[in-house]
Amino acid sequence: MAQLAGQIGTVGVVGAGTMGSGIAHVFARSGFRVLLCDVEQRFLDRALGGIRTNLGREAAKGKLAEDEIEPSLRRIEPTLNRDALAQADFAIEAASERYEVKAEIFRSLDSILAAEATLATNTSSISITRLAAETKRPAQVIGMHFFNPVPVMALVEVVRGLATSDETFKAVRELSIKLGKTPVEVNDAPGFVSNRVLMPLINEAAFAVMEGVATPEAVDQVFKLGMNHPMGPLTLADFIGLDVCVDILRVLQEGYGDPKYRPCPLLVRMVDAGWLGRKSGRGFYTY
Repeated sequence: MAQLAGQIGTVGVVGAGTMGSGIAHVFARSGFRVLLCDVEQRFLDRALGGIRTNLGREAAKGKLAEDEIEPSLRRIEPTLNRDALAQADFAIEAASERYEVKAEIFRSLDSILAAEATLATNTSSISITRLAAETKRPAQVIGMHFFNPVPVMALVEVVRGLATSDETFKAVRELSIKLGKTPVEVNDAPGFVSNRVLMPLINEAAFAVMEGVATPEAVDQVFKLGMNHPMGPLTLADFIGLDVCVDILRVLQEGYGDPKYRPCPLLVRMVDAGWLGRKSGRGFYTY
């Protein structure tokens, strides 16, 4: 039986990168104790520094009381020891978008967490059903797909696997609301809704550049000025990470068996060159 949302006091977050640190931020800000786990201390230190900065920005904008910054930070306990997550009532994995990486984490957490704990993944494309099958608690496995930047973006795609119980779904929906997010129910399919629609757009934008139809700047201007998008698809791709985009496109291509999801060769070459977008300093644009 899954924990009810009201019974969740301690949350484990595996992965202290951009998404994991953002998830830790919103849970801590909302009053939860957070165990933030990664494999190297430098990743944890960088995450805590970023969270402190972002909490300060929220306070400067009047979205958080100044005297809530330090208490929120104190609720986050960094650890290199995954076994420490045995204390968690709820755990969410936020590692890289590779099935093998996530599957190993799921098998490990399944053996560490209490029997009643819920196990979630922040995956943006990988099958919840398949990950759940790596565990002995498939009814308590669910997708909780946050969007970047996590403290700012309102949406959480709550993704039900084939075996996800109604109790687990209701608890995670309620948990999302407690975090100040808007949960949207989605069933398990490659890319869910968000990336099934978004990634082909980014991919076609990359093809337009590769084929000489337009420059990245021109492609983005078309979408900003003609479709009223706040940022163009190639700026967004740089923000997401071009490596992440390619990984998701490959999941879509494999999952649907449809060549329309084939990653644009330009995207693949850029990733091979280490041009990953904002995080590497160069993608379609230079940062």
